[in-house]
Amino acid sequence: MSLLTDLDARGLLHDTTDRTALEARLSAGPIGVYVGFDPTADSLHVGNLLGQVMLRRFQLAGHRPVVLAGGATGMVGDPGGRSEERNLLDRETLAHNVACVKKQLERILDFDGSSAARLVDNADWTAPMSALDFLRDVGKHFTVNQMVAKESVRARMESEHGISYTEFSYMLLQANDFRHLCEHDGVEMQMGGSDQWGNITAGIELIRRRTGKHAFGLTWPLLTRSEGAKMGKSVHGALWLDPDKTSPYQFRQYWIQLPDDDVERFLLQLTLRSVDDVAAIVAEHRAAPEKRIGQRALATDVTALVHGADAERAAAEAADVLFGGDPTRASRAALDAVAREVPSTTMSRAQLGDLVTVLTATQLAQSNSDARRTLGQKGFRANGQTIADDTDLSTVSLLAGEYLLLRRGKTQHHLVRVAG
Repeated sequence: MSLLTDLDARGLLHDTTDRTALEARLSAGPIGVYVGFDPTADSLHVGNLLGQVMLRRFQLAGHRPVVLAGGATGMVGDPGGRSEERNLLDRETLAHNVACVKKQLERILDFDGSSAARLVDNADWTAPMSALDFLRDVGKHFTVNQMVAKESVRARMESEHGISYTEFSYMLLQANDFRHLCEHDGVEMQMGGSDQWGNITAGIELIRRRTGKHAFGLTWPLLTRSEGAKMGKSVHGALWLDPDKTSPYQFRQYWIQLPDDDVERFLLQLTLRSVDDVAAIVAEHRAAPEKRIGQRALATDVTALVHGADAERAAAEAADVLFGGDPTRASRAALDAVAREVPSTTMSRAQLGDLVTVLTATQLAQSNSDARRTLGQKGFRANGQTIADDTDLSTVSLLAGEYLLLRRGKTQHHLVRVAG
C-alpha cells in the first residue's frame, strides 16, 4: 500500500494537489515535507497532534520532516477558524514557547539519522526582511481578489469584527515560508489541516512564480469528536501535551472516556497501527463494547507516543489503583502518579495512631461522628484493606515504604505521605 493510499484509508486526505503527480514524486525518492505550528502557548495541545503524527508517518516512509515554529507568524495570527483578532505575543514569549514546543516534538519525531527531522523558526528569515522587500518580493505576486477569495479571509471579512491588515497579510507570510523552505531546505510539500488549504496553495503559487519549481500540498480533515466538540477539550480545559499542564494520567483518561463512535477514526488517524490491525481491534471492541478494548488500545498508543512508554504504564497502573485495583501491587511511578491526582497530606507515624483524627484531617469524614459511623459500616479502606474502628494505621505496611492510600466508598481518595 502506498503512503497516500494508506492515508486515504485512514480518512486523512481532505485536499491534495494533483494526486497522480504527488504519488509519482513520493515514489521517486525522499521528499522534504513541512508542517507549521504557531507557538501561541508554551505547549502544543491535542489539536496539534495530528500534524506531528502525519510528519512521523512520512518520516517512517523515508521522507524528511521539517517542523516550522512560527516565531514570526505567531506575532500576527492566522485568521482561519476565528471570529476576532488574536492577542499579539512579544518576541521573548514566542522564543520561550518555541523552546518548550521543541521538547514535545522530539518525543514523536526522530531528529537523528538519514531522515532526521528539523525544527526551523520563520522569524529567522522574516524578521530581517524590510516591509519594502516583502511587498516587492512577495506582495506583488498576489492580487487582493485572490486573497479575498480564500475562505478564511472571506469569512472574517463578513464577520462582525472584520479583519485587520495584520491578519490579512498572514497568508502572504505563510506563502513566503513555503517559498523559503523550498529554496533553502529542499522542501517540496506542505501539509496542514483543511483550514490551511488557501495558505498552502498560495505558497505553491509563489514558488511557481519566483522559482519555476513544482510544489505539492496536502490537507487532512480537522479533528472533531462525533458530537461535534472540538478535539482536545476536556473538563479541565485544553488537553495539553506538556505533562505539567495535563498529567499523563489525565491525558490517558481522556482517551479511555471517548465515546464508541470516535474510537475507530482516532485509532486510524492518531496511532501508528496498521489499517488491518485497527480493523481487528475494532471488531473485538464491537463484540464486547463494555470492555472498552478500542479505547484502551487508543489510550495506550497515544499516551506512549506523547509521554513515553514508562509514563503510560504508570498512568495505567494509577488508573487501576484509583478504580479499585490492589494498590500494594502498584509501582512507585504509579503511586507518584496517584499523588498528582488525589488530595494528599504529610503525616508522621505517630499521628496515624489516632484513626478518627486522621479521617477528619484528610476530610474523608466530615466529623468524628461521621468517621465512626462510616467505620462501623466498613466504608473506609487503607491500602486496599477494609479498616475498623480499632485499626491502628501506624502499623499498616506502607506502599513503596512511604504512602498510605485511604479511600472512602469507591471514588473518594486521600494519599498520606508518611514522614518519620
